[in-house]
Amino acid sequence: MASSRFMKIVSPCFKSSAVADDDSHRSKDGSFRNGLLWYKDSGHHAYGEFSMAVVQANNLLEDQSQIESGSLSALDSGGPQGTFVGIYDGHGGPETSRFLNDNLFHYLKKFTSEYHGMSAAVIKKAFVATEEEFLTLVRKQWLIKPQIASVGSCCLAGIICSGTLYIANAGDSRVVLGRTNKATKEVNAIQLSTEHNASIESVREELRASHPDDSQIVVLKHKVWRVKGLIQVSRSIGDAYLKNVEFNKEPLLSKFRLPEPFSKPILNAEPTVLVQKVCPQDQFLIFASDGLWEHLSNQEAVDIVNQSPRQGIARRLVKTALQEAAKKREMRYTDLKKIDRGVRRHFHDDITVIILFLDSHLISKNSFRRPSLSLRGWGGTMQSNKI
Repeated sequence: MASSRFMKIVSPCFKSSAVADDDSHRSKDGSFRNGLLWYKDSGHHAYGEFSMAVVQANNLLEDQSQIESGSLSALDSGGPQGTFVGIYDGHGGPETSRFLNDNLFHYLKKFTSEYHGMSAAVIKKAFVATEEEFLTLVRKQWLIKPQIASVGSCCLAGIICSGTLYIANAGDSRVVLGRTNKATKEVNAIQLSTEHNASIESVREELRASHPDDSQIVVLKHKVWRVKGLIQVSRSIGDAYLKNVEFNKEPLLSKFRLPEPFSKPILNAEPTVLVQKVCPQDQFLIFASDGLWEHLSNQEAVDIVNQSPRQGIARRLVKTALQEAAKKREMRYTDLKKIDRGVRRHFHDDITVIILFLDSHLISKNSFRRPSLSLRGWGGTMQSNKI
């Protein structure tokens, strides 16, 4: 059996023993690390509770994430209050996703102050400014670290502010809303983010329309649609080699260099933005990198969250996804857990999940009495200060 042969190959890369579920190491911020799993089972944000979990598959963790709750303005007093979530799914390396973790929220606060409030335009400006600063970094490091030109990240951001929900996405991470159906009382899954993956026909059509003279703008390679045969997403932060012709040359590795120069960017960093009011039927939001959605449907994820205790629910979603990944390879979940990073990528991607539960009473009153919060996935620091 193919899976048996594969297991023989990777077996030397197994850890000597499985990490027990109770063998966790607690951080000062109240989060835990257990082998390749990092989690914060529960906490409070401006308008309810949250749960957060990350599992590593790549040799270097390429997923980064954050949750910020408190002031959304550089003017900490008098500015709008709310909650921000960022999911940054890196590819080609961790540099861009780490850069997003350090800079996107900073720019969001800056422009919120300058334009006296939150808006779709403010969010787009924050994306553009972050992209421009990262490309500046690529130019500075081009001669000593040319590989950084081939590193990028999907970028999903969500903001709840003054009773309004803002979702901005560039790439294929996803946010799904769990909303109660008034008639049936069931909790339905509603996808709020627009994805930019070449596997989606409308994305391929958009690429062809914007590059009418390029017959190879999207290529089916090993049964996967890829932009220029290289990358699956059409929008991202970074990936400078597909945005600026100045990077389509040595010393960049030949496998990234295109045979012909291009006159316009192949990828772009502009997010698709959704803006809508939060209603009393909105129960929770599931933000996750593509690694989760490879194994769970929107409704499956919503059902798990709706039918399970809130404590540790993000970790439960991650575990369910890993169980599905193991099942696809006809192996036991306990054996999958023994496989170390790097080799683990043959079974699943890095997975990041942040679940925000929504308290409609707090949202409707725009009440903000909780401590401020700043938490980054995988050992980030939490700061708690009374407002």
